[in-house]
Amino acid sequence: MNRIIYMSSIIALSISAFWSQNNNAFPVQVRVANGIIEGDYDTDDDIQTYLGVPFAQPPVGELRWRAPQPLEDWEGVLETKTFGPRPMQRNVFGDMKSRSAGVSEDCLYLNVWTPARRNTTGLPVLVYFYGGGFVAGDASEYRYDGESMAKKGIVVVTVNYRLNIFGFFAHPELSAEAEYGASGNYGLLDQQAALQWVYDNVAAFGGDPEQITIAGESAGSMSVSLQMASPLSRDLIAGAIGESGASIHPTGTPIPLADAEAQGKAFAEAYGYQSLAELRALSTREVYEIYNESMRFGFPTVIDGYFLPKSIPDLMRTKEHADVPLLLGWNSAEIPAGAFMQGMASTPDNFKLKMKQRFPNDYEEALSVYPHATAEDVEWSATHVASDGFIVYATWRWFDLHREYSDAPTYRYLYSKLRPPLKDHNLMSGLAGGTQERDDDAPAPPAAIGAPHACEIEYCLGNLDLVDDYAWTPADYQVSETMQQYFANFIKTGDPNGGELPQWSPASGGESSAPVMILDVESREEQQTDARFHFLDKVWTKK
Repeated sequence: MNRIIYMSSIIALSISAFWSQNNNAFPVQVRVANGIIEGDYDTDDDIQTYLGVPFAQPPVGELRWRAPQPLEDWEGVLETKTFGPRPMQRNVFGDMKSRSAGVSEDCLYLNVWTPARRNTTGLPVLVYFYGGGFVAGDASEYRYDGESMAKKGIVVVTVNYRLNIFGFFAHPELSAEAEYGASGNYGLLDQQAALQWVYDNVAAFGGDPEQITIAGESAGSMSVSLQMASPLSRDLIAGAIGESGASIHPTGTPIPLADAEAQGKAFAEAYGYQSLAELRALSTREVYEIYNESMRFGFPTVIDGYFLPKSIPDLMRTKEHADVPLLLGWNSAEIPAGAFMQGMASTPDNFKLKMKQRFPNDYEEALSVYPHATAEDVEWSATHVASDGFIVYATWRWFDLHREYSDAPTYRYLYSKLRPPLKDHNLMSGLAGGTQERDDDAPAPPAAIGAPHACEIEYCLGNLDLVDDYAWTPADYQVSETMQQYFANFIKTGDPNGGELPQWSPASGGESSAPVMILDVESREEQQTDARFHFLDKVWTKK
């Protein structure tokens, strides 16, 4: 049955490819482990693209909620010229712009951009994981396009992985049937399978399997932290980039397997399903609708004893993680102040009230590390409190652990470029970094004081031209070139420095202050004491 489904998906992709040929390209073929694939060689930029390349069997039927299974070989030539389907998901954020061929459980496809010539070998490789809270996302989005980075001399791969209930559902019966004795984490196992596929096949695209850097933003960055910690992936990685996210308390903290199984069992029973057989017999539509009716925001990642044997901090303290160069950071205003003030004016008195509610046992010390003397202080500090709890502290903790327990360098940035205005005033910026239709009944958002969550993606990958919602200025292109060149240098050498870029120093363990590269129109390195993060270390147990 899976063989039939698999071959049907290949035929569908081939037909779709026929009607979407690039008229500036000619076909080019490479042999990978399972057969020959055919992509496009663009004569305008000399970049080859292979889109919708399968890296595992479709996770459908009896393969739903199983670890990704190895591909079967195919005969003849498989056309890979269009993006494959994106994973099952609602348009949760409303601002993700996909180029994929629909939505499907059959979603385990990746995309390759390479600048290789006929005799090229040894190119550095970037494998990028999308964000979206592990409930949404798509490797075909414009902002993740790999062409611009490929022009820097890098083989670029973007990867689909299963999401929400399809990618992270755990259940006692699923654990019992798995040869490794666990369940959940299927989306992470998809990433691992794709990473293994890249390691095994990237030489066919001119890449060096020993020079793979993994990167991602938000949930993609959490994925990077998890892949670095996993015994299944850590030896496949030569470097890592994390943009705003790590699966470290209190952000996306993996839970024990028994707890995840109990959650899954309770979820199934609440809808009247007592057995795994009943769940597997459900159609895609039924699983999709049941999940949406539940109003859940996904299912947690799991300390399963297989993909993830312990928490990330525990694995890093015992040096059981990928000891490779790490470049990471976050944005200056990930979440607006209103997320903390909750409708209250940003006055010192109101801020004190909210801080007493947030840190009742550490109120005085909390106020000492979050300035609040003026309304401007409060606006920034409320932004920081909201952002720290959302995603910043966890990312900082990852940084702190890596500089302490790794022998490889650790580089930190703070992305601070204010985004230009939207071209279309009927649109508004969304939570995932894109845009969506403006709600006329919603109050106008406050003026941005810094760079919001996810806004850096198109800058660091050099894709401003593909994201046409904003009125980009020469300053935006300048920041993009700086950030992309830092990233490209790091992917190639493990060090972001080079050329005329401002010097970026790595951080060392035990420093009372640490360097941070402020990425802005005038990028510069600063030393920061991180007082608020050290305070949060005491408040939030180092889990």
